[in-house]
Amino acid sequence: MSRTEVLRPGLLRHCLVGRLTNAQVAEALSLSVRQVQRLKRRLERAGVRGLVHGLRGQPSNRRLPRELVERIRSLMTGRYRGFNDRHLTEKLHELEQLVVSRASVRRVRVALGEPAQRPRRAPLHRARRPRADAVGRLVQLDGSPFAWLEERGPALTLLGAIDDASSEVLALHFRPAEDLHGYLVLLAQMLRAHGMPVTLYGDRLNVFVRNDSHWTLAEELAGAQAPTHFGRVLADLGIGYIAAQSPQGKGRVERLWGTLQDRLVSELRLRGIATGEAANAFLPDFIADHNRRFAAPAASLPAVWRATPRHLDRVLSCRYPRVVARDNTVRLGARWVQLPPGPGRQSWAGRRVELRELLDGRVLVLANEQILAGLPAVPGFVLRPRRQPTPARSTSRLRSASAPRRPAPTRPTRRSTSPDHPWSVSIRHHIARQAALTRTRGDISTEQSG
Repeated sequence: MSRTEVLRPGLLRHCLVGRLTNAQVAEALSLSVRQVQRLKRRLERAGVRGLVHGLRGQPSNRRLPRELVERIRSLMTGRYRGFNDRHLTEKLHELEQLVVSRASVRRVRVALGEPAQRPRRAPLHRARRPRADAVGRLVQLDGSPFAWLEERGPALTLLGAIDDASSEVLALHFRPAEDLHGYLVLLAQMLRAHGMPVTLYGDRLNVFVRNDSHWTLAEELAGAQAPTHFGRVLADLGIGYIAAQSPQGKGRVERLWGTLQDRLVSELRLRGIATGEAANAFLPDFIADHNRRFAAPAASLPAVWRATPRHLDRVLSCRYPRVVARDNTVRLGARWVQLPPGPGRQSWAGRRVELRELLDGRVLVLANEQILAGLPAVPGFVLRPRRQPTPARSTSRLRSASAPRRPAPTRPTRRSTSPDHPWSVSIRHHIARQAALTRTRGDISTEQSG
């Protein structure tokens, strides 16, 4: 009996012997008079056991059929092993045509003794940061190294971008590690699919910001370090960047990794995907399904995306200043570019140009934003910074004020020959002949003038 039902036998016995009226018992138990009369008859007929509902302790009439429970158990421990309750409920409804609730799936899992995939923990105190007011105002990006393919394939790092206003996943890309090439590919996917955001919000990875202690003299005079190659790309696009001071600062993308490490891993396992190329090919379908389920409307309806520049491939590149050699060539590593003649067959020798290395391996030579020459794409090319960008022209010759001075190179000592060496004798004779010839010419000029 429940705590409220424990009081019924004593009150009803007093009512049976006439010490209390039906109305008084009904008021004390918060029941109607007719219900008190029914309980009195049950107490007289079956005793205290009669006051308990007859279906208490019996199986529910709305319970799932045994065959359905067994099928859910087999799917839970077989094909969909490792899925969380909500995710499994969705798959049972969409792929197996089994319409069950999440609570029913949870009861089956508890009966099997299976632990929850994501156990709930007591929340920690934090101050809420309001979302951005419009889509495209703030985009968070980050990378998550994880066993996305489990034991079927190599360890990969998933790079992702999520809109702060709507929690919409904008782009995802698998890479072996967090690098410049991967983030530029991620940025290109987002820009081509949605447009240019106002600000990006990420961590202090050296791909995004300079976190080294080296300062050139020009940087010390300017009061700021030169940006990274990714920073120069954002500067050309007019996109701001905010470097978070802690992982909690960009909590929206951090929470995204918790969802993807659960749902995306299960989806990749379900399809038997074992390579990074196949995983990247599956990501567009997964993004569309994820956004359909979890994206939220923004507070402000008009989005603030801006139009993507026309020559986006030129912007997403590494830039290196160069001086054209006398044979009108410029070199980048082991590759060199031959420049064609300028107007009127003018030579480019000695002129400063800019080399741009693109994502597909192409190399462009630009002068005043005009393409002079280039090299074709390279299959399987990976863009890696060859060196940090310089803040000003010819800064490679400038020495940092904090850097130690290099010692002056020592010249090898010249060995002198002996006076009786044939070379020394011939040199003395040559000097004597030249002096005699000079005196003779001087005497002749004096006689002619006289």
